Amino acid sequence: MLNIFTLANGRLFQEEIESLEELSKFQPIWVDLESPTLEEKRWIKQYYGLSIPEDVMDEDIEESARFYEEDNGELHIRSDFLIADEDEPRTVRVAFILNLVNDDLKSKGVLFSIHDEDVPVFRLLRMRARRAPGLIEDAKEVLLKLFDADAEYSADTLEGIYVDLEKVSTKVLSGDVTDVMAGEVLGAIARHEDLSGRIRRNVMDTRRAVSFMMRSKMLNAEQFEEARQILRDIDSLDSHTAFLFDKINFLMDATVGFININQNKIIKIFSVASVALLPPTLIASVYGMNFKLMPELDWTLGYPYALGLMVASAVLPMWYFRKRGWLK
Repeated sequence: MLNIFTLANGRLFQEEIESLEELSKFQPIWVDLESPTLEEKRWIKQYYGLSIPEDVMDEDIEESARFYEEDNGELHIRSDFLIADEDEPRTVRVAFILNLVNDDLKSKGVLFSIHDEDVPVFRLLRMRARRAPGLIEDAKEVLLKLFDADAEYSADTLEGIYVDLEKVSTKVLSGDVTDVMAGEVLGAIARHEDLSGRIRRNVMDTRRAVSFMMRSKMLNAEQFEEARQILRDIDSLDSHTAFLFDKINFLMDATVGFININQNKIIKIFSVASVALLPPTLIASVYGMNFKLMPELDWTLGYPYALGLMVASAVLPMWYFRKRGWLK
């Protein structure tokens, strides 16, 4: 899918391109390619003179080679964007090519983005740019606003984790944690821990991308200050993610502690039962021995006496345990 974005009266407008002729009608500042076909790549090369590298979406590329500048002035940035899907949180690799200097005026100041699936941050920026005139002025501004929206998206996701962990805390700290509830809590904690780790990795990647833009000296004074503000926002997220990891560890330890308590209750029941049944077992063993003269044969009440003695020997330990509070 090939989408282009043009500026009109300070607003960002989107157009979906289905042919090379349509592409030649617009002067975009942002060209977005989502799972581009070979034909769409050929349109980009034919009209803008830009060859998209074959390894542009490779996941195994070296981290140090994800940010570089070509001899012709093109800036290449490969950055990961978070998708906080409730069922399957993940990151999506997006390749940016910022073409600022070119003899072909048609491709002067154009941002190209290539990715395999739709990114929530992109939708957020498109919505803001349509509603807020003057938000974006050029291609560099588009890239900065994307990283700004990415930091804000990570912050919103962290707030969602806060809310979910409060619900988990209410369950855990209620004191009545069954094994079924403990399993649900551990599953929720594991999901939040995974999402928190992805957020931390995502903001680290965004920090590196913004720092690269600042070092490349491509930003004017206003944009440079905006980039510094993005870095400050990202730094503020680090303390939040650290707090979340501590809270997750606390809830994990508390839940595991309740599981151990439940298991100890079960073991205690078996321990009490074994101790309580030990005297009756001893009496039954003694009466089951093959004496030469069996008492129950000479005494009519022998069997009732033995049975009563066994019951009493079992009830008395249970009464003692209950009095001591060991059965609660």
